[in-house]
Amino acid sequence: MDTESKPNWLRRLYTWTIHWAATPQAVPALVVIAFIESSFFPIPPDVLLLALCFAHPKKWAHFAFWCTVGSVAGGVFGWWIGHALWEAVAPWFFAHVPGFTEVTFQKVEGFYQKNAFFFILTAAFTPIPYKVFTVASGVFAVPIPTLVSASILGRAGRFFLVAAVIRLGGPALRPHIEKYLEVAVTLLFLLGVGGFMAIKWLK
Repeated sequence: MDTESKPNWLRRLYTWTIHWAATPQAVPALVVIAFIESSFFPIPPDVLLLALCFAHPKKWAHFAFWCTVGSVAGGVFGWWIGHALWEAVAPWFFAHVPGFTEVTFQKVEGFYQKNAFFFILTAAFTPIPYKVFTVASGVFAVPIPTLVSASILGRAGRFFLVAAVIRLGGPALRPHIEKYLEVAVTLLFLLGVGGFMAIKWLK
């Protein structure tokens, strides 16, 4: 069988996400992915956000808003996991969710002792793993208002920026994104790995 006729899983994922733009479930799907990514899901919501913005560029702010809502709500859910369930679920997180290690948590605890708001904001906006910071905020009793306010600023800044780039770039960007999708997502993954390393080495 010709393997070229079968798109790899990444392109299948892109094809799957783009179809939501033509269904009534487009925004709910975006919200759900953004929600679960904030605590344990490995795929960033930016993929679906890009697809929806390409399909309906005039609704870029609408999609960015709901992506932010889902992600911040997921951050609060991550806080609850850390606050109420961590002793029970920690072994699973350490074994199965990238970035969750005891060393990482020790680093994050030190960050929170210095300035919890700043470090949550940084993780929310950059490739530094936001999910680690949301769960850790519950483990280390960061006040929810601090988590929510920093998350709103960081997540909104990130998602509105991504959506605005697609809106301004228009259809001219789409073939390049689709052609180099694997490269783009690989770079995103590597940035995430860099974020994990930043947590490990920052003092």
